[in-house]
Amino acid sequence: MTNPNDHTHEFLEIDGSLGEGGGQIIRSSLALSLVTGQPIRISRIRAGRKKSGLLKQHLTGVSAAADVGQAEVDGAKLGASELTFAPAGIFAGHYHWDIGSAGSTTLVAQTVLPALLMADQPSQITISGGTHNSMAPPFDFLEQAYLPLVNRMGPNVQATLAKYGFFPAGGGQLSLQIQPAPLRGFDLLERGKLIRHGATAVVANLPIGIANRELDTAGRKLEWGKRAELKAIEVKGPGPGNAVMIRYQYENVTEMVTGFGQQGVSAERVAADAVREIRKYLRSDAALGEHLTDQWLLLIALAVWKTGSSHQFTCLPPSSHATTHIQIIQQFLGVQTTVEPIDAHAVRVSLERV
Repeated sequence: MTNPNDHTHEFLEIDGSLGEGGGQIIRSSLALSLVTGQPIRISRIRAGRKKSGLLKQHLTGVSAAADVGQAEVDGAKLGASELTFAPAGIFAGHYHWDIGSAGSTTLVAQTVLPALLMADQPSQITISGGTHNSMAPPFDFLEQAYLPLVNRMGPNVQATLAKYGFFPAGGGQLSLQIQPAPLRGFDLLERGKLIRHGATAVVANLPIGIANRELDTAGRKLEWGKRAELKAIEVKGPGPGNAVMIRYQYENVTEMVTGFGQQGVSAERVAADAVREIRKYLRSDAALGEHLTDQWLLLIALAVWKTGSSHQFTCLPPSSHATTHIQIIQQFLGVQTTVEPIDAHAVRVSLERV
């Protein structure tokens, strides 16, 4: 057990409607509360959203964080607009959480992972729910884009997918084996040489022809020829689902974008939308794409906070999601983040402890 909380703090007040006002404010605030030992009060939770307050997937994140931090929690109810959370420390262990819906398992994992990276013992977490969700990083992104960067920082995290879970049926499951270590930051300014590229298309309870059409469309539009690694996967599950994931692996970073099948949308259209998104990344020289930027911010800020070092990375111009994330990180850690344009397609982000 690690206990960063060696004296009583006042609650840090977090405005849940800040910026884009989504669930990320809750997840990042819980993660940072666990790591710093700082009790928090989040008010006006998702106030600007059509369905405001805590939803089922957010409650699983709160429950997971409460377990890892043996925290005192008040307000963890469906639809609640205010939540208080006071952790007692960081407690490594074997945990299993079931979202009970198709809510994102990867987002719950990312809520507790930063703390467990800093625990004094290894942990294993297993989460049941959705593994491939349109508004969250799919398992493949976690495994191939996010965790390689985590593992370069010193810890070792291995991910296993037991079952696929698509919206709306869910029923998926992933596990993480976490070997903690002190976080070492590094600069991430260039992608490095392209190592491989390709796409994987998955269908659950649907014809494999859908996956093949997606791969054909992606390969043709990106002019891959025979060098690309293309894989069609057919799985059984509690409900239908489809995702196509386009991947570019470089020496220093892997970028992945995902298109999700929807009823009434052709396989060709699903793949074309994913191609359009990866092209935004390919026309820039930035190291990180939009979603990886968002997730890297928290990890690299923690390394800066822990060690007093300063670090930089290049990325696509940050989304409102990332801008909100920067504000939350600064509130907890006192890490100053500067964003400077490089050109129309890229920015340089610098972080230093104030």
